[in-house]
Amino acid sequence: MHPAGQVIEARLQHLETHLEQENPILLSTVQSFRVLDSVAFRMGLLEGDSSFATQIPWWPLISILGTFSAGKSTFINHYIGDKIQRSGNQAVDDKFTVICYSKEATAHALPGVALDSDPRFPFYQMSDEIEKVAKGEGDRIDAYLQLKTCPSQQLRGKILIDSPGFDADAQRTSTLRITDHIIDLSDLVLVFFDARHPEPGAMQDTLSHLIERTIHRNDTGKFLYILNQIDTTARENNPEDVIAAWQRALGERGLTAGRFYAIYNPDAAVPIEDEALRQRYETKRDLDLSEIHSRMEEVEIERAYRIVGALEKTARDIEERCVPLVSSTLEKWRKRVLIGDAVLMGITLLGLLIYSINAGYWQGFSFQPPWLAADANSLIPWIALLLVIILLTAIHFTVRGLAARTLLKGLRKKAKEMGLKSNPVGSFIRSTKPWRSIFRKKPAGWGRKSRKQLTDVVQSTDTYIQTLNDQFTNPSGSEKLLAAETPATAPAATETADESPVVSS
Repeated sequence: MHPAGQVIEARLQHLETHLEQENPILLSTVQSFRVLDSVAFRMGLLEGDSSFATQIPWWPLISILGTFSAGKSTFINHYIGDKIQRSGNQAVDDKFTVICYSKEATAHALPGVALDSDPRFPFYQMSDEIEKVAKGEGDRIDAYLQLKTCPSQQLRGKILIDSPGFDADAQRTSTLRITDHIIDLSDLVLVFFDARHPEPGAMQDTLSHLIERTIHRNDTGKFLYILNQIDTTARENNPEDVIAAWQRALGERGLTAGRFYAIYNPDAAVPIEDEALRQRYETKRDLDLSEIHSRMEEVEIERAYRIVGALEKTARDIEERCVPLVSSTLEKWRKRVLIGDAVLMGITLLGLLIYSINAGYWQGFSFQPPWLAADANSLIPWIALLLVIILLTAIHFTVRGLAARTLLKGLRKKAKEMGLKSNPVGSFIRSTKPWRSIFRKKPAGWGRKSRKQLTDVVQSTDTYIQTLNDQFTNPSGSEKLLAAETPATAPAATETADESPVVSS
């Protein structure tokens, strides 16, 4: 096996080991990802130590975004029951912090490389992404990321991601790049705003990035917009006006989906002397906190379905989007090569004809150069013919290369617009190798075998979904379904559902 293949195989085996202990239901999906990888490697859609399995996080993700003063850290500390995050009115942490469960009694803070080099976490190879937008910053991954572990039971089976405040200018481009990345991967996104600053105009940039960039997504239901520290408005003549002002600000930016909440931390609340008002605030707080926490607990189920959905989507994307994209690009390439060959070869042959006429090699319509008549057994004619063939061949392959390069930029742009996880550029390059005929319409590696493998993967996702449904649903309410579960199966599913990523390798 190629060294790169050995690396990715070792990672997949490591992933399987953890899934066997923590979420056996998803164990079979790793093998399906292997099948997708084999098709993609054959076509050139994946290269090196890449795998579709490492492009998605395998643990439920909850990202917590907002300004530095919005109380994100205080919310996290209250939720997990441990002061793992520093809090304050000023920016106290300028890194993305991944917080996960550990059996160790003592909490630990680990450097960013612990995340960058582990495909189980959402920031795997994030240094490469940072390098794309900020030259030289990829080597400073520890300045952007850190991993914290905590024995809190609230963290079992999920990962929290705390973002730095959005108001700092330093490292801004890279920070926003990482933010977009975790928004895409997260199962739940909590967007915090500070009720102590009721003027939404003061945070135009934050509102723009966190809202305007998300309102056109097809997963807007995973966004919860939270107006935090609402207890500070209790002394206002009409505190409802504060909430209304924020709702109007969000609505003006086109926000039509996602829930809006108003909460505050019970442990750091401003005293509210009016008993009726205090009860009204506490009732609203408890109701909203309960719903938020409930959504946070549901991410374990949602993540399992998302992984199966990603598996099916990747398989369909290869057949329904990548293959047609590469095929259409090959068609353009073929036309350009034929036109280029016709023009350049025609010019070359015309030049040779003019040269032979000027040299007196033609007697009427008869080609009679002196070196042809001098010796009937001479090799010169054959050498001359060979040189012409070599020249025309060189022209052809030069045209092939130039025509391919003229299409690469457009293909990269199209692939980016389509949001493909695979690399159609690699497939196109492999399909235009010198040994492949320009008249082959299908991309390299694409045929009956690859199509059947993708069909099998798509069909297998139905089985995975049914297995998940059997665990989490029982529409008929039949006790037979529960009785059918063997003692070895039912407890294992219950126990492993509460497990979370193990930090050590």
